[in-house]
Amino acid sequence: MSSDLVRRIINNAKEEGRYKLLEHEAYDVLRVYGLPVPNAGLARSAEEAVKLSESVGYPVVLKVVSPDIVHKSDVGGVIVGLNSPSEVREAFNKIFKNVGERAPNAKVYGVLVQEMVPNGLEVIVGSTRDPTFGPLILFGLGGIFVEVLRDVSFRIVPLTRYDAETMIGEIKSAKILEGYRGQAPRDKKALVDILLKLSRFVEDVSEVKDVDLNPIMLYEVGRGAKIADARIILG
Repeated sequence: MSSDLVRRIINNAKEEGRYKLLEHEAYDVLRVYGLPVPNAGLARSAEEAVKLSESVGYPVVLKVVSPDIVHKSDVGGVIVGLNSPSEVREAFNKIFKNVGERAPNAKVYGVLVQEMVPNGLEVIVGSTRDPTFGPLILFGLGGIFVEVLRDVSFRIVPLTRYDAETMIGEIKSAKILEGYRGQAPRDKKALVDILLKLSRFVEDVSEVKDVDLNPIMLYEVGRGAKIADARIILG
C-alpha cells in the first residue's frame, strides 16, 4: 500500500505536467521510506490551517505551496513561530496577500502547515542522477561549509552501511560531528540511517532526478535528526 502511495503521488504530478513534487507530497513520499520528515499538512483555508496547527502542535511554520515559486521567502510566502489560532489565521491571509502582490501569476495549491523543527547542527543530504553512473548520494555540513567551502562527499547508489559511515567521516569538517569547542557529539547513527534510506528511495523510484534535503537538523547522540525542508525533482 505504501508503494502505491508513492506511485500515485508521482503519477499525479506527471499528469499535471509538474517536474517538482509539492512539499507536502515530498514529505509523504519520504515518510514511506522511513525518513524523519516533520509533521505537516496542506491547508486550503485559514480554518483548515488552524485545525492542522492544533493537530501538528504549536509552534508552527506556514509556507506557500506553489510549483511556480522557487524561493518562498522572497515573495513573503513563509511565516515562522506561530503559537495560536489567531496568529495562524493572520499568517495564512498574509501569505496569500503577499503572493498575490509579488507573484500574481503563480498557481497556489494552499499553505503548508509544518511543525517548527528545533534547531540543531545543519547538514545536507541529497541525490542526483548522473547520466553515466546513475544516482549519486551527497552529504555535507550546512551553511558556509557547503556554500563556500564545497565540503561534500559523494557515493554511487546503492550505498552500504560502510559507504555511509565513510562518506560522513571524509569531509574536511567531520570533526564538528564529534563535538568541537564544547559542542556535544552529533547522532551519526541517525545520519547513516538517512543516507541508507535515501539511497533505497532513489534506487527504487527511477523517475526521481534530484533530491535535496536541506537543511536536516542533526541533534546530539541519541536524539536523532529531523528534515526541515525537502525538494524532489522528477526527470
